[in-house]
Amino acid sequence: MYCHLSIHHPAPGARDALVASMHRYGAAIEDAPGLVSVHTLEDAADGVLVGLALWESEDAFLASVQRARQAVAEDPFDEWEAEPVQGFRLVEV
Repeated sequence: MYCHLSIHHPAPGARDALVASMHRYGAAIEDAPGLVSVHTLEDAADGVLVGLALWESEDAFLASVQRARQAVAEDPFDEWEAEPVQGFRLVEV
C-alpha cells in the first residue's frame, strides 16, 4: 500500500474553491490503474482539508499523478492556501 496525503489550510473565503480543486484532482485519476481510493476530507473543528489517495504501489502513483496535477495546474493555490501545503508519501512499516 502506498499513500499520498496532502494537508491544506484554506485561506478565508477560499474553502469551496479549494474543495472543488481537490475534487478535480481526484476525478482526474479515479480510473487510474492501481488507485485503490481517493478522498477529500475535512476536519470540522478547524477547517483543515486533507487529500488522501491510496494506491497499490508507488509505481502506480508515479504512472498517473501527472494526470491529477494537470487537472489543477492553473488553480491559484497561492491565493487559496493560508499556509504551505504539507505533502506526504507514505508506506506501511
